[in-house]
Amino acid sequence: QVPLVESGGGLVQPGGSLRLSCVASGFTANAYTIGWFRQAPGKEREWVSCISKSDPKTYYADSVQGRFTISRDNAKNTVSLQMNNLKPEDTAVYYCAADPLLDCTVVPGDYAYWGQGTQVTVSS
Repeated sequence: QVPLVESGGGLVQPGGSLRLSCVASGFTANAYTIGWFRQAPGKEREWVSCISKSDPKTYYADSVQGRFTISRDNAKNTVSLQMNNLKPEDTAVYYCAADPLLDCTVVPGDYAYWGQGTQVTVSS
């Protein structure tokens, strides 16, 4: 089992910002491709962003492009997701996932390891 722990969720007003963190324990995060996904009530899990273990390359869903930024902090063994200009439709449980993939994939089933999720609520 590869422990991943997300944090940083919360309640924020539209237009606000949050920074989610995904801390890896027991393995070196930069040896894994890390993806962020989200799931709103009654909806399927949706890919949000990803950072590959090679180069690394970053990718974003169209719905968050220009508002979210994914990054690694190798010293802290952490991958973060900076979320700006949040919208009510960003409300969901956010999950990070890891896999020793060479590059990113948007398919949840391609990732072997998952965190427990952190709730993000955007509401006035």
